Amino acid sequence: MRITIADLPRFYAAAAACALLTLAGCSSWRQTQPAAAVSTAPAAIAADASQSAASANAGAQTTSVTQLQKFFWVFSPYRPDIQQGNFVSQEMLAQLKVGQTRDQVKFILGTPLLTDAFHGDRWDYPFYLARGNGELTKARVTVYFKDDKVERFDGGNLPTEKEYIARIAGPAKTAAKEGPKKEEAGSASIQIKK
Repeated sequence: MRITIADLPRFYAAAAACALLTLAGCSSWRQTQPAAAVSTAPAAIAADASQSAASANAGAQTTSVTQLQKFFWVFSPYRPDIQQGNFVSQEMLAQLKVGQTRDQVKFILGTPLLTDAFHGDRWDYPFYLARGNGELTKARVTVYFKDDKVERFDGGNLPTEKEYIARIAGPAKTAAKEGPKKEEAGSASIQIKK
């Protein structure tokens, strides 16, 4: 194949498009770092488990994308929104009380996504929402039982149902319906002259 001077503008345009698509990535474009070294000492494992549980139960955590990623998102293929797990809102968590039975918890929060065979007295309600624009939201609520009654529950700082719908569908466009204006009502009346 031979490239002539007349073909150079098309060649440079194609090379630039390939470079942009390479930078944008076909499946995802995320910056990763190597994992930190992990200690296998029992005390370190217990501390790591309690730290990860505390951060997971801290409530909803949203990671947004950078401006550079938003720019390159134009050149990447379509990505649908992906929702996994149980969505638990502030309103649902406010109904949960210590001393409720498992059936009452299931009625309020739904069937738990995770029930562990080794921890039968704990139900986990994880939630994961990956938006097509790269925004990532994670939340987790954990309910602990003792004698088939709620002993305690972790999770907080959760979005309300209205905030969640706004995140999925976009902000609501409310149109205030007004009654007829006074000027219009006055113009429709008939005036009788004496």
